[in-house]
Amino acid sequence: MRLIDVSLADPAENLALDEALLDAAEDGLSGPTLRFWESPIRFVVIGTGQAVARVAHLAHCRADSVPVLRRCTAGGCVLQGPGCLNYALAVPLDAWPELGRLHASYAIILGRIAAALAARGVPAQPAGISDLALDGCKISGNAQRRRRRAILHHGTLVYRPDYDGMDRYLLEPEDRPDYRGARSHRAFVRAVPLDPAALREALREAFGATGPPESPTPEESATAAALAQSKYRSPQWTHRR
Repeated sequence: MRLIDVSLADPAENLALDEALLDAAEDGLSGPTLRFWESPIRFVVIGTGQAVARVAHLAHCRADSVPVLRRCTAGGCVLQGPGCLNYALAVPLDAWPELGRLHASYAIILGRIAAALAARGVPAQPAGISDLALDGCKISGNAQRRRRRAILHHGTLVYRPDYDGMDRYLLEPEDRPDYRGARSHRAFVRAVPLDPAALREALREAFGATGPPESPTPEESATAAALAQSKYRSPQWTHRR
């Protein structure tokens, strides 16, 4: 498992690099890859199928110059920024065929993370379709994009929730997992009681990323730059729904 620990300044570039890693895995240019990143600035990111005006408070985002972007995976609208560690797995399916089925892949990936957290005294459990929860509160949301020969699975681990930002920039979702009930973002999301270094260690252990961190290849970096410009910075992509 190759490890990349690269956080870029531009939210669009961070989303684009995740997709570039998927492209490389799909095209047979890379093996399984685990990436860590954390945005230095707040931004709102919505799922590929969501209607932006129904999940993000656009007036507040514009007033505060908080970017709103659309990612390439499904799932719900979340607030990114300091205190939110992201991980991305780009995996060719011939290297990990058990991820070939959607629900099985979530069970395998989230189960591995839960086991690594439990070993550190955090008894998190998979919840809903794609969350990790602690004492009934969400600590991690996850989403996927599936191609013919590879998948991208990425998720968040919130170690310092930005509750004020959630209240201001996110609308309450209409589509919510049963275990959430009627709880607001503030009541539903809680911190993982580990620091970023311990979370990285747990994820490395969960997926066998034992080697030193590497840089993206020149081809991956070029693909990411092109995607950031043509897709992730494009209002047509963000506001297509």
